[in-house]
Amino acid sequence: MHHEVERFKKRTVWFHWIHTAAFLLLLITGIFLFVPGWGIVAAGGVTRIIHRISAVIFVIGPVIYFIANPKMSLHFLKESLSWGSDDIGWLKAAPSYYFGGPEENMPPQGHVNSGQKLWQIIIIVSFLAFVVSGIIIWISGAVMWAVLVHDIAFIVVTIMLMVHIYLGIIHPRMSESMRSMWTGKISAGYAKSHYGKWYAEVTRGKK
Repeated sequence: MHHEVERFKKRTVWFHWIHTAAFLLLLITGIFLFVPGWGIVAAGGVTRIIHRISAVIFVIGPVIYFIANPKMSLHFLKESLSWGSDDIGWLKAAPSYYFGGPEENMPPQGHVNSGQKLWQIIIIVSFLAFVVSGIIIWISGAVMWAVLVHDIAFIVVTIMLMVHIYLGIIHPRMSESMRSMWTGKISAGYAKSHYGKWYAEVTRGKK
């Protein structure tokens, strides 16, 4: 019986928190530009400089991670874009499950569940939107369509980040989510109940 299983490599955990820190700095400093009337606080000030430095880290981080870990990075992309009948079933059963419905109604999941796949897709799309629009704004100034794309990505990611934080830290059924992003490990029981297909794969032949 395996008491713990490794869900994330240490380098993935480090990347997650560095990338998260950069985004949170972008979020905080970006609010000064986003909220009407607050832009004067950032104009020519420290917040604008912090925003740009954080933007560089936000962009360079994934590039470095991809170069250092191409196999894991490609797996992340494949994992996010691979959908099947279990994913559709999970999405249908999720509303009841998160409000206390029976766990046995949830189809067994792989390394990430369908909700986490959605979050990963949003991360990928918003990252590309931020990079393209951000570079144009940095070089050419407040180009209307680039600012609009930047703002929409900002709104969508902020809303989904709140959901992500709630499910990862507060929701009682996700009790080991935060632990997995600190230690990279989860208990065997949690892995079996939340990521049944993945747990079966990583423990096959080890029992």
